[in-house]
Amino acid sequence: MRRSVGLIAVATLVGAGLTTPGAQAAPSHPSTDHRALTAEHTGPQHPGHRSKGYTPPPIRWGTCSSASLQKAGASCGMLTVPLDYAHPHGTKIRLAVSRVLHKTSDAAAQGVMLVNPGGPGGSGLEYSRLGPAVPEGGGDPYDWIGFDPRGVGDSVPSLTCDGDYNAPGRPAYEPEAGTKRFWLAKTAAYSHDCKTSAAAEILRHDHTTDWVADMESIRKALGVKKINYYGFSYGTYLGQVYATLHPDRVRRFVFDGVVDPRDVWYQANLAQNKQFDRNIDTYFDWVADNNAAYGLGTNGKAVRALYYKVLDDLTYDPDPNFGAADWADSFQSAAYYVYNWDDLAHVLVAAAHGDLGPAKAWYDDPTGPGADNEYASYLAVSCTDAPWPSWRTQERDAYRIASFAPFLTWGNTWFNAPCNTWPAPASTPVHVDGRRVPPILLIEETNDAATPWPGAIEVRKRFPGARLIEGVGGTTHAGSLSGVSCTDDRIAAYLLHGTLDPRKPGNNRSDVQCPPVPPPAATPATATAAGIAPSVGSSHGDRLGSLRNLLTSTGIGGL
Repeated sequence: MRRSVGLIAVATLVGAGLTTPGAQAAPSHPSTDHRALTAEHTGPQHPGHRSKGYTPPPIRWGTCSSASLQKAGASCGMLTVPLDYAHPHGTKIRLAVSRVLHKTSDAAAQGVMLVNPGGPGGSGLEYSRLGPAVPEGGGDPYDWIGFDPRGVGDSVPSLTCDGDYNAPGRPAYEPEAGTKRFWLAKTAAYSHDCKTSAAAEILRHDHTTDWVADMESIRKALGVKKINYYGFSYGTYLGQVYATLHPDRVRRFVFDGVVDPRDVWYQANLAQNKQFDRNIDTYFDWVADNNAAYGLGTNGKAVRALYYKVLDDLTYDPDPNFGAADWADSFQSAAYYVYNWDDLAHVLVAAAHGDLGPAKAWYDDPTGPGADNEYASYLAVSCTDAPWPSWRTQERDAYRIASFAPFLTWGNTWFNAPCNTWPAPASTPVHVDGRRVPPILLIEETNDAATPWPGAIEVRKRFPGARLIEGVGGTTHAGSLSGVSCTDDRIAAYLLHGTLDPRKPGNNRSDVQCPPVPPPAATPATATAAGIAPSVGSSHGDRLGSLRNLLTSTGIGGL
């Protein structure tokens, strides 16, 4: 799950709206317009299967406002769906949808491919551009469908509670620094702001099962009997629940960065805390292994000590415009992915020379109206998919885990703390069951911290037709389509022909072992040491370019 809106510096993605005269237009910025909400109903616990009672109107396709979607030949539109599927004739909301048509002949086309980037809360409009990233023309037979889930991005209403919530200058996460009261008050205030937001009525109808029902409405609006699906991170859980509730609608599904359905959502965060600490040590070891470039020492422990020295300095002698929490959040991406390892090493080098400028540039969290949309949407789903334990239990677990895994534990705890006072009741998770689902493809790196390895094993057990590709020893989260041919060529074969490797016997192993996503080359840090900030995001210059930025921009996604 995404821990900070400013986790990774990425290219700005313009909202994908409509410019065709007479068509319904998606707003180009997150909207506080709540005119689409005129009533509130208490819906069923699992509305995903109740979408059979609603038939959506057709999507009116028009020109996207996003330059990148226009360049990809996409069309955009708005889909009208019920706020509450238990009352399909009641209040309506609208989902922003994009489409890039198949590049093969109609005879060779293989249907629609919905994509979800994770979060929950990540905007998916731009993901209709994903097709060309599949090698061997593996994406060409599909109509790629991107969409902003309810409450997200250009969908109406778009949930926002406090756009300045993650503004820099925040104090340390660790309560030992005397900040416990600050964070309890701040997180409770955020929940209250959500309760009084213009889109507050959506909060009671923002479960994963509501998103599943929306996917069914998209399917119906597109006029297809089955869907194909590519889900990253939380998107794999969304796909699991969809497949459980609608197994007869599943064609080819790819899950990358696989969520453990047993852990929704509190236990998932505890598992993350432990693995993220291991992964940041892997990163510090890599920096030490490249001492010739960075000059921070040949021992990972020394690099780790530098990181914590800066953290301590900002804790007890804070910069008013850049606090200890901002420093901590800036390095979370190093434990999520390898893509930015070199850039963040330059940030470390600059900090070692007393220059926090590159760190401030890296964090650069957006503020202002709507800037918290992804975070608010994350909470709307995470706080209500399943009950959360008492604050007493959360605090006890945080102290226990932080004693041996301090890197993320308290930051993660406060990130989710608004759930303690969330203004909508929790539901009961769907029991994920893939026994009636056709063969699907799972992808996971061994040391993925956002969705730890046991989740992929568990989903493989629950989906008897699944095959699991393991990026052996890797620490990158949801790293498919990153140029590792062993993995990406198998994705292409599956999408083109339905081809999968044989499933190996046993329940506790992967079926295919591939190399992980490789780290970037280490570049000399002399410029940074002289006070020149690195080019933030420069290590994204791989074969996918801006698409890799897109894939990591919502990847904490969150999950």
